[in-house]
Amino acid sequence: MPHSHPGIEQVCYLLEGTARVEVGGEKFEMRPGDACFFPADVPHRFQASSDKVRVMVIYTPPYLENPANVVAPLGDPK
Repeated sequence: MPHSHPGIEQVCYLLEGTARVEVGGEKFEMRPGDACFFPADVPHRFQASSDKVRVMVIYTPPYLENPANVVAPLGDPK
């Protein structure tokens, strides 16, 4: 489901597997070595499209991965 991180930018670097990404109305497939950028406050989605996926995720500013820090669009469960 699309979600956003208030005031936090995110970069995903795909190490293994494939993934589908959606950000800012654009959709694309990622393969190992690809990276994507999610601007702060912009709804986005990162979804594995292979059985095994390894991804390095970088947040700035850093924060603990906590569901309370994620904002989902109204009507969507977290």
